[in-house]
Amino acid sequence: MPIYNPPLRDMDFILHDALQVSTQEIDGYSELDRDFTAAILDEAGKIARDVLAPLNLVGDRQGCVLENGVVRTPDGFKAAFDTLREGGWTGLDCDPEFGGQGMPYVIATAVGEMHSAANMALMMYPGLTHGAYSAIHTHGSDDQKAMYLPRMVSGEWTGTMNLTEPHCGTDLGLLRTKAEPQDDGSYKITGQKIFISAGEHDMSENIIHLVLAKIPGGPDGVKGISLFIVPKFMVGEDGSLGARNALAVGKLEEKMGIHGNATCVMNYDGATGYLIGEAHKGLRAMFTMMNEARIGVGMQGLSQAAAAYDNAVEYARDRLQGRAVTGVEAPDKPADPLIVHPDIRRMLMDQKAFVEGARFFAMWGAMMIDRSHRMGDAEAEGLISLLTPVIKGFLTDKGYQSATQAQQVYGGHGYIEEQGMSQFVRDARIAMIYEGANGVQALDLVGRKLAANGGKPAMAFFEMIKAFIKANEGDEALKKDFLDPLKAASKDLQGAAMYFMQNGMKNPNAALAGSTDFLHLFGHVCLGYAWAQMAVAANAALAAGTSDEAFYANKIRTGRYYMARLLPETALNLARIQSGPEPVMDMPAEAF
Repeated sequence: MPIYNPPLRDMDFILHDALQVSTQEIDGYSELDRDFTAAILDEAGKIARDVLAPLNLVGDRQGCVLENGVVRTPDGFKAAFDTLREGGWTGLDCDPEFGGQGMPYVIATAVGEMHSAANMALMMYPGLTHGAYSAIHTHGSDDQKAMYLPRMVSGEWTGTMNLTEPHCGTDLGLLRTKAEPQDDGSYKITGQKIFISAGEHDMSENIIHLVLAKIPGGPDGVKGISLFIVPKFMVGEDGSLGARNALAVGKLEEKMGIHGNATCVMNYDGATGYLIGEAHKGLRAMFTMMNEARIGVGMQGLSQAAAAYDNAVEYARDRLQGRAVTGVEAPDKPADPLIVHPDIRRMLMDQKAFVEGARFFAMWGAMMIDRSHRMGDAEAEGLISLLTPVIKGFLTDKGYQSATQAQQVYGGHGYIEEQGMSQFVRDARIAMIYEGANGVQALDLVGRKLAANGGKPAMAFFEMIKAFIKANEGDEALKKDFLDPLKAASKDLQGAAMYFMQNGMKNPNAALAGSTDFLHLFGHVCLGYAWAQMAVAANAALAAGTSDEAFYANKIRTGRYYMARLLPETALNLARIQSGPEPVMDMPAEAF
């Protein structure tokens, strides 16, 4: 059975050495000293290791079962969910007014990585609930907040998001689900939704579905979409549960991975729903969920890569195969461990450098969200909006790639289900698809985010990189190993943006054909920036004197690897972008 080791030391380094959270002028951050965060993360890590991880394989093998309209989750899932509820983990960063603990999002991100790494399928149930909570918290009426949020924060009730229909996914303008107004102010919701994660299960008393639908007579396309609260069971004025609403699960999807999460076809047959916010403004409310979910999905890509890497390292240390080409490493054994071989080291270093850089990137992004939400910082809001498709797209593309490398370390044994590596690969694969497929993330980045607000967030990003390099260029070792590679990669990113500016207006395909390369280029620059910041922090710790010298020295070694071996991919990305749209679009459609 696969193992899970909570990365507590690495999280402590990122939070306190690199990000220096307790010194940040963000509401609530002054409380985040080392002892406080260690207590939270240590307990979260225990739950991940001892409660969630042992059920990961169970969920994969048993899956969910639909019986008489009710979904039965795998053995142990409900008890584990109860453990999360009773410990207050479902409301960690939620509003204290509704029973939440009010922790900064950066702490919830660290906890979320560990819990998702331990059991991604199970953690989708509270994860989707949190997204629904956020939409109601931001756009719901006072009465709606009072009715639904305390029970969603506590985990008594869970939530979902219902967007996709059989004929439309990304193109929501084609949506057909209808919402007929009723005399009492409610609506009757009729239609079918597909791919609804956690759409039905046996772990909570009620499920609060957030459903996109069109009110008859409204504008065409996406301008006519509204958002509705549609509870599984009707709710009385005192919060008591009444009759079953007119909605049902049509089927459970059989999927490649995340078997422990119920992916449902949901049928609404005149179900009672309640409008959230203004009529025909539902897309704005739904994007509150979507943007949160996209960052969460990026974290899923990281989490599966991290879990897979842990297991690959252990296997490479234990598995004896061949002898090191430079001489016998284990003379008392019939062969040397896999980890002595250069190509195994290459794969492990690829994974380690990605996982640790991505972990910093995710927490740095969470800190920007905290700065935006808690301080009203418009610059932070613009920057995290720009980076959201990068977090989602890059971390899931590379997370999947990293998980397959971990599987490759096992050789033939990685292809055998008994080892559990297949599950990490299969589970990671969905993260590249849902909450907006990664191609859509790339289009969003190039087509909308890059030019948003007159390009100010993008320019602010470039200035941030430039200022960081200038502030640290006096350190010659840092300059050679970290700053010069970061400067080169940043120039590649600016060159790609300039190409789009010069050619994209005349021929949109010139930008869109290079959009995925641009997303990856941007992601590499972000991880290069992450590693440069971590190198500064590690050097400072070594200079100050530390009892953990090996940790900081190895952090610098890993960063050097990223800068030397992975960051140069930006030049390839730029070359592809500058090749223009012709290689991509020249072939007639009928010739494929």
